[in-house]
Amino acid sequence: MSSNMDLANRPDYDQVIQDIADYVIHFNITSREAMETARHCLMDTLGCGLLALRFPECTKHLGPLVQGTVVPNGARVPGTPFILDPVKAAWDIGCIIRWLDFNDTWLAAEWGHPSDNLGGILAVADHLSQQRLANGQAPLTMKDVLEAMVKAHEIQGVLALENSFNRVGLCHVLLVRMASTAVVTHMLGGDREQIMAALSQAWVDGSSLRTYRHAPNAGSRKSWAAGDATSRAVRLADMSLRGEMGIPSVLTAPQWGFYDVSFSHTNKDLALKPEDEREFRLQRDYGTYVMENILFKISFPAEFHAQTACEAAVTLHPQVKDRLDEIERIVITTHESAIRIISKHGTLANPADRDHCIQYMTAVPLIFGNLTAEHYEDSFHAANPLIDTLREKMEIVEDERYTREYLDPDKRSIANAIQVFFKDGSHTEQVAVEYPIGHRRRREEGIPVLEEKFKSNLATRFPSGRSDAIFTLCKDQKTLESTPVNAFMDMLVI
Repeated sequence: MSSNMDLANRPDYDQVIQDIADYVIHFNITSREAMETARHCLMDTLGCGLLALRFPECTKHLGPLVQGTVVPNGARVPGTPFILDPVKAAWDIGCIIRWLDFNDTWLAAEWGHPSDNLGGILAVADHLSQQRLANGQAPLTMKDVLEAMVKAHEIQGVLALENSFNRVGLCHVLLVRMASTAVVTHMLGGDREQIMAALSQAWVDGSSLRTYRHAPNAGSRKSWAAGDATSRAVRLADMSLRGEMGIPSVLTAPQWGFYDVSFSHTNKDLALKPEDEREFRLQRDYGTYVMENILFKISFPAEFHAQTACEAAVTLHPQVKDRLDEIERIVITTHESAIRIISKHGTLANPADRDHCIQYMTAVPLIFGNLTAEHYEDSFHAANPLIDTLREKMEIVEDERYTREYLDPDKRSIANAIQVFFKDGSHTEQVAVEYPIGHRRRREEGIPVLEEKFKSNLATRFPSGRSDAIFTLCKDQKTLESTPVNAFMDMLVI
């Protein structure tokens, strides 16, 4: 009898949850590099969202669920006239951010896009700021937003370093839900208990299948899934602040917890992992490492494992553009993760399928000298059968050094090399690019290009005067950090 009673006792929260809550509450960000990188991340992420508004398949998802809804002190969606409750605003902002697969990336045992968390962060910050002003209080500043971004990046990225959710069939957006839940609950005034309660609820939601990212089911859900995740985080944070209880051993509970249910199998043979491999491995304490090392997609709206392949293909374009009919084979040398995730043969059903195919993302710049979001559209693909012809001539080869250095925390390369062979026996040189322009090792080269990308994206939505004002503000770290969130958002609505 006493044994059964012991089993019924509610335990302390799992240590993983306690550590995240303590980090969010107590960690003081002192890294200038992290805050400056967060500013650049903010610029790039918002720019990606503004560019996505050109695509009807994205914009059809936006706006209130009930037309004509009025939300006092509602959160604004950049580039639109929408004023929404924070939950739907987080969904919409997250959707536009992710739609074109052009925002930042984190690559490790798991990958993902930590700036997806901005959907929840910005929606909550805008709503809170307007609410505070209405109550005669000071609004949040953009420094608060940047600090929340650093912490959300860190939570998502550190959990991803040595824990491969994709190998057990789960999608990385569950990490967006975790990170967003932690930071927005704190932003909303949640205490340690409330943050842990909200996080535990987020882990209960944790079984996010990634089948929609892979053939034969690849589709547009991958373009709005992060918006759904960060929106869910805002909802769970609100529930926690209303007193909803948590689930303390959500990760470790025997039989019913996340580890046993969702993290105890490999997708290779569905065999149980040893006990010591079921729990998360954490390589480092939470700090500012992830934001400092974040990868920017500066030149190409392409899945990040193919970014360097795109660069190499652009380099080779002048040598092959007049000999495309003479190509016998194309050898792409890459790393294991690229082979597992984005190497595809056969028919590509839609834009979401194409922007996760290394063969497609290599063929287009070989032929045209560039790769843009429009290159994935059905009309473009149908008009250019040569793309699929070149895909059929591609061979994918793993370089074990590329794979090792992809996982090396001191390198984190994302290497690809391309060589084209012609029917007459001649060939190009092998062009290898090991670090993309968005890598930390190429910041000096990459940031000016990132800024030009932001200016170009602003121009797709705003008149030149407003675009210049937004750009000038975002270039100035000190002024941006002191700007009230509501005033910043005022500049971004139409």
